[in-house]
Amino acid sequence: MAKQITKKIDLTGVDQRILFGQSDAFLRLIQGEFDAKIVARGDGIRLEGEEKEVEKIEKLFSDLVFYVKKNQELNEKYLLYTISMIKEGEKGPFEDLQTQTLVTSLTTKKGIKPRTLGQKDYLKAMEEYDIVLVIGPAGTGKTYLAVAMAVSALKQKRVGRLVLVRPAVEAGESLGFLPGDIKAKVDPYLRPVYDALHDMLSAEKMRRLLELGIIEISPLAFMRGRTLNNCFVILDEAQNTTSDQMKMFLTRLGEDSKAVVTGDITQIDLTNKSASGLVRSQRILSGIKGIKFVYLTEKDVVRHRLVQDVIKAYERSEARQKGGS
Repeated sequence: MAKQITKKIDLTGVDQRILFGQSDAFLRLIQGEFDAKIVARGDGIRLEGEEKEVEKIEKLFSDLVFYVKKNQELNEKYLLYTISMIKEGEKGPFEDLQTQTLVTSLTTKKGIKPRTLGQKDYLKAMEEYDIVLVIGPAGTGKTYLAVAMAVSALKQKRVGRLVLVRPAVEAGESLGFLPGDIKAKVDPYLRPVYDALHDMLSAEKMRRLLELGIIEISPLAFMRGRTLNNCFVILDEAQNTTSDQMKMFLTRLGEDSKAVVTGDITQIDLTNKSASGLVRSQRILSGIKGIKFVYLTEKDVVRHRLVQDVIKAYERSEARQKGGS
C-alpha cells in the first residue's frame, strides 16, 4: 500500500481569490486532476493522500504562488499547462518562462512573451538563427510570435523592413477568379498577419509603415526574382507551398536578413499533400548550419483549452485510420 501523508502549504501573503479562482474554480479544477484531498483553511491549504500525489500538488502550488505574486493574476491556460508539466514529472514552468518582453499588446496592454517552454525555444531560435522553420498545430502562436519578434527587431533597428508573406490561395495562388484589385484578392488570406500587426502597432503607425514600404504584406507569388536585404521575412501557412515555392522563398534572403517559416503539416490544402514544400524541407534542409527547425505540440496551444482536446482527438482518429489501412 502506498504511503499516505499530510502536508501543509503556507499561503501567507498570497491573494487566495486569484490563486483559487472565482468561486474557487481553479481549486476545484486542481482537485479534479489529482488523487489527493485538498483542504483550504485560513492562510494555507492541507494536502492528504499518497506521497507521490501530494508531492506533485505541492510542486504545483509552489509554481502557482510565484506566478501569482509576480503577475497578480492567474489564468486557466497557465494553470492547465502547469498541471500537464507536473503530471509528466517535470517542474512548473514559471522560472524558465521569465524572459524579456518583445513588444506590448495594444489589446491586453501586457508584454508579449512566451507562455510555454516550446514557445520560449521558438523565440530563442529566432534570435540565434537566420532561417527558422517552425511546425506545429493551430493555436501555438507560430504566426503571432514571429510577427512580435519582427516588430521588436524593427523597433530596435536591427532590421529596416518587415516582409510578411503567405500563399494567397491553397493550391497554387490562382487569384484571377476573385473579384476586385490585387489587394482585395489577397487581403482575406493575409488577415491573420494583419490581425497580429494590429495588436502590436497603432492603426496610424501601421498605415504609415505600410505606405512607406517599411512593412510589406504580400502573396508568395510576388516574391519571385527579388532579393530581400536588411529584412525580417515571414512566410506563413508554408504547408501550402510547393517544394519549388519554398526554394524560391528561401533563396530571396539577402544580407542582414532573417527568415521565419511557419506552418501546420496536419492542415495541408494541396491536392498532393506529400508535395508540401514544408514537409519536404525537413529532409532537404536538415543538417544545414544556420537553419533551425522548431516543433511545437498541443501542449503549446494558447487558445481555448478545448483546442488541445480537439487536436488530440484528430490525432487519435488519424492514427486509427493509418492503423486500419
